[in-house]
Amino acid sequence: MQSHIIAIGKWKKGPERALFDTYCARMRPAPILKELDVRKKITGDELKQAEAALLLDAVPKGAIVVAMDERGKTMGSRDFAGKIQNWMDQGRSDIAFIIGGADGLNESVRTQSDLLLSFGAMTWPHMLVRPLLAEQLFRAQAILAGHPYHRD
Repeated sequence: MQSHIIAIGKWKKGPERALFDTYCARMRPAPILKELDVRKKITGDELKQAEAALLLDAVPKGAIVVAMDERGKTMGSRDFAGKIQNWMDQGRSDIAFIIGGADGLNESVRTQSDLLLSFGAMTWPHMLVRPLLAEQLFRAQAILAGHPYHRD
């Protein structure tokens, strides 16, 4: 299954990017990262609406859509891997993970998602969510392959 990480904001070199790259290099196939930015000087709800349009437009046709959202469902790594396996068993070939900007996601992204996923009740910087997600995708691949990386 091909993973797509569609995110608002472009990052610079730094430890978060290095960690993301480390996990992506371990995966086959590696996730495809698409970074988006709103070019207009807007704020508030108007900004979130513009970001939502960019994010949803970047989702590959027919892909499962998972929105990373602090109000989403939390799940353990084995459950996450199982969810991915179920989608693969259904013949789905693409999964798009959406990461909003610093102000979060517009409601339109939530309603058009197949899953709202949270890394817990704490708020995470949107640039840190990328390496956290990459690690969990790598962990899911390891679980599904029977590799000993994950320990219960």
